[in-house]
Amino acid sequence: MRIEVRFAGFGGQGIIKSGIITAASACIHGGKNAVQTQSYGPESRGGACKSEVVISEQDIDFPKVTEPDVLVVMSQHAYNDYANDLKTGGTIILDPDMIPKRRDAENTKVFQVPATKIAEELGGKIVANIVMLGAFTAITGIVNVDAIKEAIKENIPKGTEKLNMTAFEKGYEYGKKLSKS
Repeated sequence: MRIEVRFAGFGGQGIIKSGIITAASACIHGGKNAVQTQSYGPESRGGACKSEVVISEQDIDFPKVTEPDVLVVMSQHAYNDYANDLKTGGTIILDPDMIPKRRDAENTKVFQVPATKIAEELGGKIVANIVMLGAFTAITGIVNVDAIKEAIKENIPKGTEKLNMTAFEKGYEYGKKLSKS
């Protein structure tokens, strides 16, 4: 079992943090092997970035994502760059407000999660990545819900726990509804 996940968007959206949290939930709290890699443009905010996670029950001999099983995408530029890399039968989870132009994707499951809008309703789009992690957890079942909650708590600034846990729960509930339909 080898699962490849790519989070992509632009700097400032918490893309790298999403990958770190996912890897920690799988490895530290989930008993699996996981590796996380990242890349981003030279800009500190607004530039393209991606965070990749490989999860396996066996040793991971190659840490890079080549054909993601899941693409979590939060910007048009990232969608344009990475949507075609997805494994046949893979899953795209995207924020439709951030990605207005999409193409038909054959043999792909597409879930639209308005993470930025949900985060703004909670008081700040800074937690849009955590909303997306909630949806990702509900839709894919790749990581255990309790494990990812623990990893979130360990990787967010002190004093933001309530906001982040609320954001996760909103995303999780939204993802559960989407995966049932």
